[in-house]
Amino acid sequence: MNSPAGQPGPRPEAAGPRDSAGAARRFRAPSRDGAKRVERPGPTGPGATLAFVESPVQLLNVLEWAFADGGDPEALTVVVLSPHDPMTRGQLRRMAELARDEGIAVRWEEARGGAGAPLKTIGGLRGPLRRADRIVIGDPFSRYVQLLLMLTRAQDLIVVDDGTATMEFVSQLASGEPLVRWHRRGTGRGAREMVFAPVSATARRRLTPGGNRRVEVFSSMPVEPPAGVTVTANSFAWTRDRFGPPTLTRGTDLVGTSLVETGVVDLERYLEAVASLARTHGATRYFAHRRESAEKLHRVAAEIGLEIVRPDLPLELIARRGPIGHTIVSFPSTVVHTLPLALVGTGVKVAVCDVDPAWLRSDASPRAQGFLSGVTGTARDAHRLQSMPAATP
Repeated sequence: MNSPAGQPGPRPEAAGPRDSAGAARRFRAPSRDGAKRVERPGPTGPGATLAFVESPVQLLNVLEWAFADGGDPEALTVVVLSPHDPMTRGQLRRMAELARDEGIAVRWEEARGGAGAPLKTIGGLRGPLRRADRIVIGDPFSRYVQLLLMLTRAQDLIVVDDGTATMEFVSQLASGEPLVRWHRRGTGRGAREMVFAPVSATARRRLTPGGNRRVEVFSSMPVEPPAGVTVTANSFAWTRDRFGPPTLTRGTDLVGTSLVETGVVDLERYLEAVASLARTHGATRYFAHRRESAEKLHRVAAEIGLEIVRPDLPLELIARRGPIGHTIVSFPSTVVHTLPLALVGTGVKVAVCDVDPAWLRSDASPRAQGFLSGVTGTARDAHRLQSMPAATP
């Protein structure tokens, strides 16, 4: 059985007044009368901030950064470099509506809409990039974002969380390594990588502080920044201010992962682990990751009997609004770090299940096990579970 999460449902509640300097007073209360908003062009002159996002979680974390920053939301323009994936596009559109409700301009770019789309997108952004004082990005590993960084003169660069990839980014920045995603297999020296290497190297230099250039990482992840990089904690204050607290159910909810789709974990081992967790913890619902395949989710429903929930917003928002289980069980992923922050004070218990090395595919990245163990081991407010034993193939 499949069911959407987050639709229909109540609009987020408006922030209550705090103090005269509080960020809540600078952000607009969400429209609650259904009135059509008047779209406005984003700021393009000096003092403007441009944010580039490619996923719903990146856009959520831009909203969290803007809320924590306390500046004028009308000085910020979010540029959505839209992907192909329908689930991701749907969540991005919902997040874009929340951003507009806060008074933030959103510019939607069909950045991958055909052979000429990248050149058209980059050409249209050249002027705003040259004039912006601050640049906010959600994915420093993105080739699209790396190309855009070559065009900016901004001396103030902010990297917001793109999930656990932030941990890898900070580690690679500190060690001087090339920017390579942790789950990538092979040497990274293929023809495309060699062609793009100068762009990636330039982007890496732009993301390294020096002279008048300031680099900030806005993160809920446990990171140890290199010298000169400022780390600001993301406490999910905007999420807690706008949503919830949730109603808790008596059951346990499982959180899905795309580790199978990214080529890290074997499908059969993953399904065995999900079934074991469901039996052990009495779970009835499975919150699907937006990148999980329909075929895998069908098997989770048909063979294990879990109700598949397809969130139309990031899980931090869905969980904060509720209803949500009194216990949430996840494999190593971003949510074992973010959900305890978003749900602080609600009584929800977040637990993380280790990935057994036997689950990994034979061709998985050699860095996979160490990285996943690090994600689990550094989850300060999540209860750690032992991995489910893998059945003999």
